[in-house]
Amino acid sequence: MIRVMLADDQKILAEGIKSVLESSDEIRICGVAGDGVEAVKMASELKPDVILMDVRMPEMNGVAATKRIKEILPDTKIIILTTFDDSDYILNGINNGASGYLLKDIGSTALIDAIKNAYAGDTILPAKIAKKITDAAMLVSSERQIKLRKVYGLSDREVDIALMLADGFTNRQIASAIKLSDGTARNYISSIYLKLGVDNRQSAINKIKEMT
Repeated sequence: MIRVMLADDQKILAEGIKSVLESSDEIRICGVAGDGVEAVKMASELKPDVILMDVRMPEMNGVAATKRIKEILPDTKIIILTTFDDSDYILNGINNGASGYLLKDIGSTALIDAIKNAYAGDTILPAKIAKKITDAAMLVSSERQIKLRKVYGLSDREVDIALMLADGFTNRQIASAIKLSDGTARNYISSIYLKLGVDNRQSAINKIKEMT
C-alpha cells in the first residue's frame, strides 16, 4: 500500500484528487494539507511514501515546502502537481528534490500510474514538461557552450548534458529530459568527466560554471 499525502490550498481540487486516488486499491490517502507550512508539519509526522504538492499555496509555496520536506524525509517522493507549466517552477521544483512534475489536467489513470512510478523511483516528466526542461537548460550563455566545444572538445550532445549537470540535474533527470537510457546518460557523463579532466560530479560542475 502506497501512503500518499496531498498538499493543495484549493479544497475542491484536493477532494477531487483524493476521490480519484482512493479508487485505487494500492493507494491510501494519509493526509491533506492546505498550505506549505502545514504540508511540512504533516509530512514530518505522517512520513508518507509519496506527496502530491501544489505550487502556489499560502504561507509557503510548494517548491520551498518540497525542499524542507526532502531535508527531513529524503526517501519521500514528491510530485509537483499544478496548473502552471512554467519552466522556473519545473526547474526549481526538481532541483529542490521533487521526483517529477505533473499538470492538473492529467487523467485519473495516468495520475495513479505516476504515483506508482514515483514510488518505484522513476522520474515523472511528461513529454511537454521534459521539453520545457530541455529548453530552459539551453538558455545559457553562448560563450560557455563555445568553450565547452572548442576548449574541451565536447560534442553537441555532451554540451547539452554538461549544461544540465551545471543546473543540478541528476543522471536520471537528464536521461528522462533528453530521452536516453540511464546507462547511456552515465556513459556521456563519464566522457564529459574525462574531457574536462575531472573525476567527480562537483568538480565537473565547478569547471562548467567557471566558463562564463
